Amino acid sequence: MDSIFIFTRNPCTRDTIRRIFAEAHQTHVASSSDQLWAGLKTIACDCLFIDLAQMETLAAGLDGPPDPKALIGQLRQLRPMMAIIIIVAGNGIRQAVNYMKNGASNYIAEPIDPEEVRLVLDEISRDRLQQSELAYLRERLWQDDSLDVVQTLSPLMKKVYDNVMSVGPTKTTVLLLGETGTGKSFMAKRIHRHSNRKNGPFISVHCGAIPETLIESELFGHEKGAFTGAHRRKPGRFEVAFGGTIFLDEIGTISMAAQVKLLTVLQEGIYQRVGGDQPLNANVRVIAASNTDLKAMCEAGQFRKDLYYRLNVFPLTIPQLHDRKEDIPLFVDAFLKRFNQFNTKNIQGVHPDVMNGLLNYAWPGNIRELENLLERAYILENSPIMMPESFPPELFDSVALPADIAIPQAGTLAEVRKHGLEEIERRYLQELLLRNKGRINASAAEAGVGTRQLNKLMHKYHLDKAAIKKSLKV
Repeated sequence: MDSIFIFTRNPCTRDTIRRIFAEAHQTHVASSSDQLWAGLKTIACDCLFIDLAQMETLAAGLDGPPDPKALIGQLRQLRPMMAIIIIVAGNGIRQAVNYMKNGASNYIAEPIDPEEVRLVLDEISRDRLQQSELAYLRERLWQDDSLDVVQTLSPLMKKVYDNVMSVGPTKTTVLLLGETGTGKSFMAKRIHRHSNRKNGPFISVHCGAIPETLIESELFGHEKGAFTGAHRRKPGRFEVAFGGTIFLDEIGTISMAAQVKLLTVLQEGIYQRVGGDQPLNANVRVIAASNTDLKAMCEAGQFRKDLYYRLNVFPLTIPQLHDRKEDIPLFVDAFLKRFNQFNTKNIQGVHPDVMNGLLNYAWPGNIRELENLLERAYILENSPIMMPESFPPELFDSVALPADIAIPQAGTLAEVRKHGLEEIERRYLQELLLRNKGRINASAAEAGVGTRQLNKLMHKYHLDKAAIKKSLKV
């Protein structure tokens, strides 16, 4: 904890907390709700001590009746990582617990015990460390496991992957273009893994999630005293990414001032921390991404043309999911594997009606929407395969009717009926085996039959497992 904010009506409590942190931390005191809101917007605060009375003061400035969840949400929106500690006097513990249920970090009781305060902060620090380690491990697991997703049956994606393999070993700046949820972040990691910087760090920056007033400090760092709350030198993301790759997602959202500095980095390979005059070497490969038309933004004066030309050296457009629907079974398989690693369930596939719905849906949210939809259905599902009942009804609204089956010109009604049923059965088994990559056990489980029966049906319809697996590699 480096920066502490205090908002309380009790001067004794305020002074006690200030004394506790006087030596090692920067403390700020708010005397009104307006002063607190303004301070949180400009000061990088790590921890807020606020009593219940002042929480009501903050709530009075919001629309509607006091709502702990909404109030904590407002504070988190300004400072997502800030610890919120409620100060309790008398019989207010029940209210403090209610705030904790809605997102507050902890509470302390008056009169203030310095040892209790230190214990609470130590606990918060340990939780933050555990969350950081968990995020790191999940990221590593996703990097290792996500290799299955690079398999593709789409000609469009095969071309994209060929381009990734070509540009990966170079130092060239890459601009990834595509709609939200198409996998631009994943593609940036693929480029990094195929570069000569793969052993260096990969630093991802979501530019749209950083306030405009902080973007320069986040990217390039700042010196002590550069602005209010900068009580120590902080390295920027470019400094942390030294020797590796920096991925600038939603690049079109950065301010004009930050655009000028980024242009200097790309042109000259140097930058300066905010408030500093020492030039630093930017030994880093830049990959940028945007889901907006940067060229149109240049014409509208919202993005620098010279920066656009520097970023647009090697553009790569990631196709939307509805343009690569042949890859949906591969995504389903990869996501189910990942879900199974984090849960006790062992779901091995989806019902044919579900797959048909997935293949006919428009996917406005692309791969991210597919992942979220599958995760929700995974939580609801209790059977070995994902059934239609676990999915929203609108998924099946646009399901196309099956293609017409050729009807024999001669024969009895029974013979025509038998031919039609056999053709439907053959098509179903072929799609089933393709979806499960020729795996007999998984295909039999999804079809609800035994492996012996499935093998008999494959022999009947001349479906060869080896040929199916070979077709997937083409």
